[in-house]
Amino acid sequence: MNTISKDLLRELLAAKSRTCLSLYMPMHRSHPENLQDPIRFKNLLKQLEESLLQEYSTIETKQLLEPFETLSNDTQFWNHAERGLAVLGSAELFKVIRLQNPVEELAVVADSFHTKPLRKYLQSVDRYQVLGLSLHDIRFFEGNRHSLSEVALSADLPKTIEEALGEELTDKHSTVASYGGVGGGSSNMHHGHGARKDELDIDAERFFRVIAGVIDERFSKPSGLPLILAALPEHHHLFHEVNKNPLLLPKGIAINPKSVSINELAKMAWEVMEPDYFLRLENLAARFSQAQANGTGSDNLEEVVRAASAGRVDTLLIEADRIIPGKIINSDTGEIQTSDLQHPETDDLLDDIGELVTMTGGNVALIPQDKMPSTTGLAAIYRY
Repeated sequence: MNTISKDLLRELLAAKSRTCLSLYMPMHRSHPENLQDPIRFKNLLKQLEESLLQEYSTIETKQLLEPFETLSNDTQFWNHAERGLAVLGSAELFKVIRLQNPVEELAVVADSFHTKPLRKYLQSVDRYQVLGLSLHDIRFFEGNRHSLSEVALSADLPKTIEEALGEELTDKHSTVASYGGVGGGSSNMHHGHGARKDELDIDAERFFRVIAGVIDERFSKPSGLPLILAALPEHHHLFHEVNKNPLLLPKGIAINPKSVSINELAKMAWEVMEPDYFLRLENLAARFSQAQANGTGSDNLEEVVRAASAGRVDTLLIEADRIIPGKIINSDTGEIQTSDLQHPETDDLLDDIGELVTMTGGNVALIPQDKMPSTTGLAAIYRY
């Protein structure tokens, strides 16, 4: 499994191979709807096979499809689905990416990977992450305004206080059965024993410090997403004290994350995230307006293409759900061609410009129409 990130996207965009296989499909998270997902996956594999056999031998086709076939037979994988799936493979690499948003079915063989659904996912400004924290263990989630999904933590990441502290964990800590009720009620800490309580508090501080650092390095820095803390009220202050992650939002969710369903947690998380989401949109619009006034911003398509080609675009705002049929003719000169193609989803000028900005290290953000600071479909903030 791979976590979708800017680094992964750049790796896919930079991949050079004669044959790149891209498969996308919506998935179902509950029974019995999810029973159809492996069948749909195999049908898409059949489409890939038919395309490959037009240019490759049966043996070569089998070799290219082998990791896809292995995935299709992985029962555990299909029992833990998200809302969408992307599987991309070539002779050199194989990537499996779970997506929180449904995607349209697609199975295509080309000389480059089809990355538009992944880029659209990464460019959404409403995404966030949630750390579910107790004194014993952690859970981690990623979501947007529509849904929240738990992220499977890798084996090398500490998930419990025992794994995080190891030999530094005091013996007396393990004598306490629990620290917080399921619904956020009373704990079993022995407040009458000062020395024991002091040691347990030290353990808690050490644990929170380790977890704060791991989450920052493994999730926040690669994603750049806002982080929401979900924990009992008494744990928020201590965690914020040891935290050095600038993406942690000041306001969190004051509840034991294990006491609510994931749907309830999603509602609570979006209540925290929504004000930050609108603030980010306002800040992006204000940054563009200031940049345009200073001569370091533009909403002219040809000018933005030239700037993106030169690596000058720091941030590109694209109007969500808008498509301008066309293509870039010459990125150095900014020459573009608009058209009335019947299938604009494969030749969307805004998407092509967004891909160019991503490849040159810039950031791309999808903005609702009513929050866009321009009417051309895009707005670019230059580095210089």
